[in-house]
Amino acid sequence: MAVFDAQQSVFQITDTGSQLRDITPYIISIDGLPGPRELAEASNLGSSGREWYPTLENSTITLELLWSDDASTGSDTVLGPLRTHSAAVAFDYGPEGKGNGDVKYSGNAWVRDYRIISRVGDLVKSRCELQVNGTVGRTTYSA
Repeated sequence: MAVFDAQQSVFQITDTGSQLRDITPYIISIDGLPGPRELAEASNLGSSGREWYPTLENSTITLELLWSDDASTGSDTVLGPLRTHSAAVAFDYGPEGKGNGDVKYSGNAWVRDYRIISRVGDLVKSRCELQVNGTVGRTTYSA
C-alpha cells in the first residue's frame, strides 16, 4: 500500500494575468477534491428500493492558507484579485506531488469566497473557497 506525505502535495492556480502560479508554500490545508456529484432519484412505483441516476458534479475546494503579499506568488497576491475576476481560472492539484506519473486533479474554478483571518497570538491567515466550473478531471502529470 502506497501512502504519501501531504508535504509533497502541490496546488497551482492561474492568476488574473493568465499565469499558472504555485501557491503551495502558503497552503495549510486543501479540502474538497475531487468532490461530490449530485444524484437524481429514479425510483418508480414498482421499485422495491430507491434507485439513483448520476447527474451534475458540484465541487467546492476550500484552501486554508498563510496570508502573504509576496510578489507574483503570495496567497493574497494571487487569490485576492481573483475574487472579483470576470472568468473562471484553471487550477491543478497533485496530492502526491507533480512528478511524472503523479495523479493530477484539474479543472476551472471561480473564487467564491476569500477571507483574511487575523487573531491575536497567531499568524495572519486566509481562507479561500473555489467553486468548480464544470467537472474535475483526473489525469497524471507528465514530464
